Amino acid sequence: MTITLAFFTFACVLGISFGQLLFKKAAETLPAALSITAFLHNGWLIAAFALYGVTTIAWVWVLRHAPLHLAYPFMGLAFLIVPTLAWVFLGEPLHWRTLAGGALIMVGVTLAATS
Repeated sequence: MTITLAFFTFACVLGISFGQLLFKKAAETLPAALSITAFLHNGWLIAAFALYGVTTIAWVWVLRHAPLHLAYPFMGLAFLIVPTLAWVFLGEPLHWRTLAGGALIMVGVTLAATS
């Protein structure tokens, strides 16, 4: 995998990860009584869908240039990135088990990406 392709693959993972934060913010701002109008006027939700749309297009480009068995393990990084971003931006707790699991995932991604 070239450096450029690895960069775009990682950018997709970051896009998906930030999208999860936007979905969380959208969920927090929805009223108790859900309605179509509440969803349509939720800026966080619209931003999440837009980011996921752009990320999906970028992911298709990545898959056009990289085998799935090399690209997909990068998605495992989201299991570390999302909790870290949630800790930084949303004040959610970050436990040592999450970091230890993330370290193991990073080892796995490295092994898979170098095969």
